[in-house]
Amino acid sequence: MLSYNTSVQTVNGQRPPSPGRTTASRLPPSAFSNGVMTNGITSQAADASAPPQQPKVQHIWLVTGPAGCGKSTIAKHLADSLQFTFIEGDEYHPQSNIDKMSAGIPLTDADRWDWLTALREASISALASGSPGVVLTCSALKRKYRDVIRVAPYFTPNLDLHFIYLDAPEEVLVKRVGMRQNHYMGANMVHSQFEALERPRPEEVDVITIDVTRSVDEVKEDALAQVLRTIGADDEDSEDSPQP
Repeated sequence: MLSYNTSVQTVNGQRPPSPGRTTASRLPPSAFSNGVMTNGITSQAADASAPPQQPKVQHIWLVTGPAGCGKSTIAKHLADSLQFTFIEGDEYHPQSNIDKMSAGIPLTDADRWDWLTALREASISALASGSPGVVLTCSALKRKYRDVIRVAPYFTPNLDLHFIYLDAPEEVLVKRVGMRQNHYMGANMVHSQFEALERPRPEEVDVITIDVTRSVDEVKEDALAQVLRTIGADDEDSEDSPQP
């Protein structure tokens, strides 16, 4: 939450198998006359012989980073611009987690597993309901936390999943969080998050890193441009994939 108010990679760095993203070719309406093709083959027969149309590509964009980096602000901007479903990860914390963070007690791995699974399931549910994509906020401080979300393509065909890591020095985020009003995450919790933080490594090729020491408008513009460029590249890869 901002206080100035490639291909899918899975566990162990391996891409899950996914079905070919092909679209069945369709003849133009002019090829038909009263439901019969001009060469004498009925439209029903043509449809029966055509390959089945594959589901369209859907997207999950997970906006990550420590407290104060701007996850909610940037994610909401992306979701609105792309007309994707927006999921605020903080709203899925159980009360026990909120109580711990409010008391300045860092969450453990055990505190996070059910929360991460709930975020993944909420994203999959939104896609299953017909949403073209999801933009999700989650600190995802460690590689293994990100890997929990990377499992999503196993459950959803034709899913492209990417992360946006919002990067800034600790002292910048401490200052931003200290300016917040009525939020359970205090400035003292930023240091504990940096102690746990595992910044995305180069082999995590599904992660885009964005410098958030700039103005919010600059960060929004940069994030959206990189997302659109990545989606365009994914769509080209989809079209170039072998036909089944």
